[in-house]
Amino acid sequence: MNTHTLSIPDQPALRVGCAGWGIPPQHATLFPQGGSHLERYARLFNMVEINSSFYRPHQHKTYVRWADTVPDNFRFWIKMPGEITHRQRLADCSTALRRFLEEISGLGSKLGGILIQLPPSLPLEAATAHAFFTLLRHHYPGAAACEPRHASWFTIPGENLLKDFSLARVAADPARFPMAGVPGGWSGFCYYRLHGTPQIYYSSYPPEYLEQLSITLQNANKPAWCIFDNTARGAAAANAFAVKSRTQLLAAQE
Repeated sequence: MNTHTLSIPDQPALRVGCAGWGIPPQHATLFPQGGSHLERYARLFNMVEINSSFYRPHQHKTYVRWADTVPDNFRFWIKMPGEITHRQRLADCSTALRRFLEEISGLGSKLGGILIQLPPSLPLEAATAHAFFTLLRHHYPGAAACEPRHASWFTIPGENLLKDFSLARVAADPARFPMAGVPGGWSGFCYYRLHGTPQIYYSSYPPEYLEQLSITLQNANKPAWCIFDNTARGAAAANAFAVKSRTQLLAAQE
């Protein structure tokens, strides 16, 4: 039974986008013309994942500017700083967490959620994780997804911990473990992160994979977020557009 009540407004059943709003030259014709890259991106997709927040902070006013640039129905997912997840490893990070949450509050209603990606070397340490998630939920009642990458999280205790704090477990590709490739944790929504296979960050997904993914997303029976992170050679934009188009077609046929 969930112990936390989330503050999540009604959302479209499915959102598809990329990690970042860069426009690859080879796929530029997919995007409407005119305006900044973010403005053009936001006319094609209704969500984006910001990964740069993992490496460095952005000022509150920067998030305000980004929010003011996009339509009302657009949403940002923000990756939690590596200072918290990788250097502090979820321990003794109250100051860093509160600073991060204050910064991203500049997005207002356009904040979709927070992505918590954990390092592969971080096992499930129940007391530390429980204390961190308690702290997070004390300050932040919105959507959050966790991407653990150590085998110990893919256990009944790991699943129960994520459920207790209403945290969805990311479905990632490539999957380090069989369970890592399917959604887990809290079942209120699902969050897919697709990094490219076989060459992570570079490879484009074949049409048959995108077709099956589209069917999976359309049949999720819950809100679904899908991010393509295979951006190194620009494949993410084309793959995301293909899934967006296919799921819209599937929805029209229902």
